[in-house]
Amino acid sequence: MDKSNQSAQIKVYSVDEDRFITVDRVFKTEEQWKEQLSGEPYEDLAYKILRRQGTEPAFSGRYAKHTEYGVYRCAACGQDLFHSDHKYDSGTGWPSYYQPIARENVDFHEDRSFFMVRTEVVCSRCQSHIGHVFNDGPAPDGERYCMNSAALLFEPLSRNR
Repeated sequence: MDKSNQSAQIKVYSVDEDRFITVDRVFKTEEQWKEQLSGEPYEDLAYKILRRQGTEPAFSGRYAKHTEYGVYRCAACGQDLFHSDHKYDSGTGWPSYYQPIARENVDFHEDRSFFMVRTEVVCSRCQSHIGHVFNDGPAPDGERYCMNSAALLFEPLSRNR
């Protein structure tokens, strides 16, 4: 990965801190990612999805129908990505959200694979692939963040927070 045009730190929103914080970007070799993303608690597809832009089969991921209250974090680096308050059933078979925790927590890249143009969504901290965003979602912005369960780790939160 070419690190020359990326700063070593970024500002992201932290659910635990309830504010924006400065964090170090995560840079690893592909061998380091392979080693980290194998075994528990990762699904078999984690490396393929997070580092090779794969997609899990529809209706197969553990979070597709998940309704528990909490935060969904990047399975590669632990950054907060989505809150259960923003999750909805899109009927597509993948966990869908109408917005991320904060725009600063995700980055967007043009994806021209499979003979189409889509917008890839990656974690802003480690640049791991988590899914795509489409313009067919609900209000308020009409966006559908279609994510891969294997790219996420869920942490329950108390509703009293």
